[in-house]
This record gives sequence, structure tokens and C-alpha cells, in this order.
Amino acid sequence: MRDPSPRAEFAAGAKAEVPVLFGVLPFGLIYGALALQAGIPPGAALAMSSVVLAGSAQFVGTQLFAAGAPGALIILTTFIVNLRHMLYSASVAPYLSRLGLRWKMLLAYLLTDEAYAMTITHYQQTGTPTPALPARGGAREDQRHWFFLGAGATLWTTWQVSTAIGLYVGARIPASWNLEFALPLTFVALVVPAVTDRATAAAAVAAGIVAVLAHGLALRLGLILAAVTGIGVGILTEWRTR
Repeated sequence: MRDPSPRAEFAAGAKAEVPVLFGVLPFGLIYGALALQAGIPPGAALAMSSVVLAGSAQFVGTQLFAAGAPGALIILTTFIVNLRHMLYSASVAPYLSRLGLRWKMLLAYLLTDEAYAMTITHYQQTGTPTPALPARGGAREDQRHWFFLGAGATLWTTWQVSTAIGLYVGARIPASWNLEFALPLTFVALVVPAVTDRATAAAAVAAGIVAVLAHGLALRLGLILAAVTGIGVGILTEWRTR
């Protein structure tokens, strides 16, 4: 059976990302409006979406900026919030080991919660990681990194557009709409399909409980504590099941 072409993989990645965009779009609108209210210039807010490309970190950074927090504290806090991306990178690394440095740098930049969720699901459903060997002659070459690129590029484009719209018209959205619900709903939509067995269910429940109980910790350390707890509980549950 012939492997999908790069174009087909790219299109499949973009298509897989579309359902998630319904949560990303209002999320970007809210960020744009909040950035204006916090006193961040539109150009800087757009640059933040392009450089940081992480909604949760951008929200935290915007809130700290509005509160007059020191720049060093803003950088440290957003760094801690984004530590989860290290786990994402370790998860997809076996599937991308044969790629060159340029490809890895590009995909690392596009690695977001939504792009990761769609990509790792696709990788797990389409087989095991491929050896880091180039295709020769009739050998089949793995083109699944194009799926990652399609998902990431689609998310990136939507995030930039939604941020721009939020900057110019988001501040006029009535407060009664309560669009703040978009953030938790987006993450719920990502988590639910990933809960496929007892270990992942235990990890999700444990992480959720810790995240709620540790919500008030400084520097958003509750997120890190919840992630570590979820990983530990998941590993322990899988070990006991086996």
C-alpha cells in the first residue's frame, strides 16, 4: 500500500484541526480584547501571538502586565506555564527522529496544545515510529511530519487572525456573552478523546483535582503540580494494571 503524499498528509492535518478552531477563534478574540484593556499596544500584542504562540501563557502574561508585574516575573511565569511543551516534544520525538534540524525547528515552533493533540493521535493510529533512515528505491518514506505541519499551520493562521480581530473589534463584544468559557472548553475537547483506558482516566482525574485545589499557588505552579501528579498517577495505574 502506498503511503499518502506530503500534500495529502498536510491536508489531513489541516482538516483534523478544523473542529478545534471553533474553540480557538473566540479564545483569540478574548486575548486581543484583554491585551488592549491591559494597555499592550496592538503591534506588541500581535507580535506576542506570533512569537509566543501559546494562549494560556499569553493570558497569564497579559494579566501580569496589567498588574504591573516586573518583566522578569512575567518571563518566568510564562516559562513555567509552557513547560508542558517539553512533555509534548518528548512524546512526538520518536516519530520525527529522522528529520533534519530545519524541520525539527519548524515543527517545534508550531507545537501547541491543539496541534499536538491531533498529531499524536494521528501518529498513534497510523503505526509505530519509523527508523531514522532515508527512503531508497522502492522503500516507503514516512510523510507524517506533513500532517504535523498542516495541523500546526492551520492553528497558527487561525490564532493570528483571531488575535487581530480581537484587537480591533473584540473590545466591543458585550460582557454578557461571557466568552471566557472558551478556554476550559477547548482543553476539555482535547482531553476527552485522549482518555482511552484506566491509566489515562486516572491521570486526567488526578490532574484535574490537583489543578483545582492548587489553583491559588503563586506563579501558576498549580498547573505544573497538576501535570506532574497526573503523569505519576497514570504511570502507577498502568503499572498496577499490567
